[in-house]
Amino acid sequence: MVTKVLNVPRISCEHCVATIERALGEMDEVQEVTADAKTKLVSVTYREPENLQAITDTLKDIGYPVKE
Repeated sequence: MVTKVLNVPRISCEHCVATIERALGEMDEVQEVTADAKTKLVSVTYREPENLQAITDTLKDIGYPVKE
C-alpha cells in the first residue's frame, strides 16, 4: 500500500469532502481516503504506485484538480 497526501485547493466545504471521499472510495484501487476542507488536503491510501494517475484523473473529472 502507498499513502499520498494531495493538495486540492478547490475543497471549500463538507459537501466537497463528501463528494471526494465518495468518488475515490468507490475506486477498487483505493483502500482509504480522507479529505479535509480546512487544510484542503486529501490523504489517499491505494494499492499500487501507478494508480495515482487514475486517482488524480478522477479528482479532476469531479471538479477537484490536484495542485502539483
